[in-house]
Amino acid sequence: FLPILTWLPSYPVKQYLFSDVVSGLSTGVVQLPQGLAYAMLAAVPPVYGLYSSFYPVLLYTFFGTSRHISVGTFAVISLMIGGVAVREAPDSMFYVLPANGSNMSAVLDVEARDARRVQVAVVLTTLVGIIQIVLGLLRFGFVAIYLTEPLVRGFTTAAAVHVVVSQLKYLLGVKTPRFSGPLSAIYVSLMAPGGFVTNITTLILGLVCLVFLYVVKDLNERFKKKLPIPIPGEIIVVIVSTGISYGLSLAEDYKVDVVGKIPTGLLPPAAPEFSLLPSLITDSFAVAIVGFSMGISLAKIFALKHGYSVDGNQELIALGLCNFISSFFKTFTITCSMSRSLVQESTGGKTQIAGLLASLVVLLVVVAIGFVFQPLPQTALAAIIMVNLLGMFKQFRDIPTLWRTSKIELAIWLVAFVASVLLGLDYGLLVAISFAILTVIYRTQSPKTATLGHVPGTGLYCDVDEYEEAAEYEGIKIFHSNSSIYFANSDLYLNALKEKVILSTVCVCVTHEVLSYNHMEGEEEQRNGRLGDRHMESNSEETVFLEHPSTVHSIILDWTPVSFIDTVGAKAIKQVLPLFLVWGF
Repeated sequence: FLPILTWLPSYPVKQYLFSDVVSGLSTGVVQLPQGLAYAMLAAVPPVYGLYSSFYPVLLYTFFGTSRHISVGTFAVISLMIGGVAVREAPDSMFYVLPANGSNMSAVLDVEARDARRVQVAVVLTTLVGIIQIVLGLLRFGFVAIYLTEPLVRGFTTAAAVHVVVSQLKYLLGVKTPRFSGPLSAIYVSLMAPGGFVTNITTLILGLVCLVFLYVVKDLNERFKKKLPIPIPGEIIVVIVSTGISYGLSLAEDYKVDVVGKIPTGLLPPAAPEFSLLPSLITDSFAVAIVGFSMGISLAKIFALKHGYSVDGNQELIALGLCNFISSFFKTFTITCSMSRSLVQESTGGKTQIAGLLASLVVLLVVVAIGFVFQPLPQTALAAIIMVNLLGMFKQFRDIPTLWRTSKIELAIWLVAFVASVLLGLDYGLLVAISFAILTVIYRTQSPKTATLGHVPGTGLYCDVDEYEEAAEYEGIKIFHSNSSIYFANSDLYLNALKEKVILSTVCVCVTHEVLSYNHMEGEEEQRNGRLGDRHMESNSEETVFLEHPSTVHSIILDWTPVSFIDTVGAKAIKQVLPLFLVWGF
């Protein structure tokens, strides 16, 4: 439960420390603006993104098994939390009449709304942590395998669409309500353009940040082998845009939305509002599974690249502890971030000492200089979020590849994407997993069958219909099916067996007319397998006779791919034995 004890005592200071320091500082510089930005996605004040970038990262150093992933805020998880927070604490609950009793219309109590949404996010995080810890202790680390790669990529691409749509109002300076639930992306997309020119200053500043970040990201990608560390475009945008906002008084004179108050120091621990638990259980399972799936998939990639192993169950426990313990300090759910993990790995990070130093960078800002970022324009944070999603949008390239390789996996990708865009991430994930399971049933229910033949000079047996060199042994038929035999496909298995082996052995192909023959007379003749000279009825006046075409004496059922057979499948196989007797095998 404390993997740090396996590597810290033997930590090679001379070889690793400098690389970890450089990597930690570089990752912390990226983690700071992302924490502020992803708090907007989670529908909580930006300072809570800083808390979520400190406590969990510190804890993962002790409990995690991956040396390279950077845990903390992540766009997809933050968006899922934001959807729940907005659903449980919508704006409509917090409109109040002015205290002076004037005839003015009701105004939104932003502080009360944000406080409630923080409570929702914290309780959800507590539940997610409990679920992940329990699953880890029960050795349920394998649950991530049910989120197949096409499903995850389709789902995260849809999440990227939701994120971009949710950030349009910040980029354009548009005042629109935040929607959650089915069709929310469509509602926001239709409403955002309505206020396109409401704040031209916000739009210009956002577009400049967007273009600058895109250029920096492209330069980092093109020259990553030549640059000692990536150009920190995000922190440059944060510092410069904050300075411009403060110097030109953008918030007061041009009505540009800014981050606002950032309290100095850390909050004391407090118990979550557990009265909210019943309405969040379903959402917590979805967030817990998606968060773990993201983390373990990236951890395995780095482990394979650098030649070490990660423990899926311990990773589940580690993420659970990070979420559960941190939730008492007002954080929201975290997982690993691909962009920050790539920074941590590419800048030479060797261990989670780099992650520890990154968390200390965030701590320094929270404790000492957080107030400096109060004039930071929200449109700059929206630009940071959008540019960080470029990698997810590149996943659209999967479509032509999957079209060529696997139509079923393409269907999973498209269903995950469309369902998540239209129905929301929670219902979309449920639909995608259900559809993926149905494809497994379809594949096993409709297996591929073949008659095998031997390829001369090899030990291979291949489908005689697909490989010209494959030849059948005289007197032997080998029947192959690439699935297990159970109640859902046993009838199909028998039909394919009859069609490819039994009937093809005892019938002569007639090319002129469709024929039918009378039932054979006499049970004894059936047992001996003699067709005799049976009169055939034809639609023409011509009379045709069938003769036994071959002397097959054995049928081999190739069960190499069969991992199990249930009682229904066993009975079906027993039913085929009388057919062997009828045709004389």
